[in-house]
Amino acid sequence: MSVTSGTLERSAARPAAPAPPPGRRTRRAFTRRRALTIAAFLAPAAVFVAIFTYYPLLSGGVGAFRTWTVYNITNQPWVGFGNFETVLNDPLFYSTVGNTVLWVIGSLVPQFVIGFALALWLRPKFRFRGIYQALVFFPWAVSGFLIGILFRWMFNGEFGVVNDLLMKTGIIDTPLPWLADPALAMPAIILANVWYGVTFFAIMILAALQSVPDELYEAASLDGAGRVRAFWHVTVPYIRTTLALTVLLRTIWIFNFPDLIFGMTGGGPGGRTHIVTSYMIEITQQGDYGRASALGLIVFMVLAIFAVFYLLATRERKEALR
Repeated sequence: MSVTSGTLERSAARPAAPAPPPGRRTRRAFTRRRALTIAAFLAPAAVFVAIFTYYPLLSGGVGAFRTWTVYNITNQPWVGFGNFETVLNDPLFYSTVGNTVLWVIGSLVPQFVIGFALALWLRPKFRFRGIYQALVFFPWAVSGFLIGILFRWMFNGEFGVVNDLLMKTGIIDTPLPWLADPALAMPAIILANVWYGVTFFAIMILAALQSVPDELYEAASLDGAGRVRAFWHVTVPYIRTTLALTVLLRTIWIFNFPDLIFGMTGGGPGGRTHIVTSYMIEITQQGDYGRASALGLIVFMVLAIFAVFYLLATRERKEALR
């Protein structure tokens, strides 16, 4: 009884721990049980990514150095850089590289400019803005291959709606074989890709514009800045990071976007609309997995080097503006 009384007396004499300030959350201790719980929740996603992303990447990387064809799938002798030499000695590879550069630049620049303009237009609140946003963002929810099929019908040389509109407005006199003419096929698929990809820039840039505080525009207005000066000195610097990342992501996606090309032309006519990735799929369909893996590894290395240099360049730009 005396011990219990002494303990109670010491507890009463000990100063109580200070209570956390109101509104401040206390940090929970990172215990082993908590770590195991977090690992259990992350495990399914980690296994999924390992099986469906990293294993095919490693398997394809190894297959690039072997003779790997559908005609002798069990015999895969090591050939070193033989598949890479075959790819680099193929004249069609260099024509696809040129097409890829045209495909990326011709699609990216109009997508960025039109998407930025749409985002600026949709930023202020106006009546039925949600309906306009839904209509603008709708193409992003549609499959790229399906978009290709739709535009193939629109650009059909005999009954396509594009020829019909151009003839009714007097721009052309006879129907044009858009997808059968080597000079017209690439502009046609780039036009379809521009329409499809504008939505991505509009979504991302609009989200960034909505984070710009109105106080900055009010301060710029008080300093006598018009809309153009406020755009270049307030809007663009504030969302510069978002712009850099969206351009990087979209560049990589356009580079790896053969869906629309297969839906519209299948790489024709005469390979004039083949880009590197669509050409890689065609090699896979021919059963030469080793050569296709070598081409895929080249694409991976090119995009990785581009991403590193692009991020370094944009980081230097940010430091220079500080």
